[in-house]
Amino acid sequence: MATVVVFHAHPDDEVILTGGTIARLAAEGHRVVVVVATDGKVEGPEPHPVDDADRIAELRASAAELGAHRVEALGYADSGHGPEFYPDPPGRVRFARADTEQAAGRLAEILRDERADVLLSYEANGGYGHRDHVKVHPVGERAAELAGTPRVLYATMPRETLMRGLRRSQRLHLPYIYGPDVVPTAYSPEATITHRIDVRPYARVKKRAALCHASQVPGAARFVPTALFRIVGGREWFVERGVEPGGEPKDWLF
Repeated sequence: MATVVVFHAHPDDEVILTGGTIARLAAEGHRVVVVVATDGKVEGPEPHPVDDADRIAELRASAAELGAHRVEALGYADSGHGPEFYPDPPGRVRFARADTEQAAGRLAEILRDERADVLLSYEANGGYGHRDHVKVHPVGERAAELAGTPRVLYATMPRETLMRGLRRSQRLHLPYIYGPDVVPTAYSPEATITHRIDVRPYARVKKRAALCHASQVPGAARFVPTALFRIVGGREWFVERGVEPGGEPKDWLF
């Protein structure tokens, strides 16, 4: 059995990008450790709706639903995603401003302690360009180097699928998860994806984990049928560092 460390920027990212993979890993007997860089609190000059929420508690509840064995937070403040990059909150550093070597050292300590076989991280574009997601990439790369972690995979989505969703939403005049200025360079082209994981059997547990993030998920989400959730969140994608894509993506990490 392997040990997999899953490194994300914020609480709730673990479900969105890797929830089904975590659940399957745990169900198959692998050890899964979830690490987040921030506690998800923006702490800007104006009160933020989620700053009073205990998002680490939400994360722990979500990780328990998914079957993860350990949860750690590196302790940085959320950097926010708007055009204004707020100053650091009192006594804390926003992750996007963190010293890469120091942050990587914190993550490498966990990797070494766990003798991790695999690190799941993000690509250089951070998926959709959030400052904290972009920062995950160099921190993850350096941590894997320091700890000697042999395999690194980047959680992603196929850009073409997002483009089709954007065009459909524009035709129907519906809101979309990402703006038209983001999607053309978001995540990864299909041709570069090395792993496409079918996580539909874990849709129910993935939905339960998502609902643990009450500060992020509208209450109405609990009424979304599991069958619909299975369609929307039934695939997860990865690009493995150092592996040339070719043919059909692999259907599992091992």
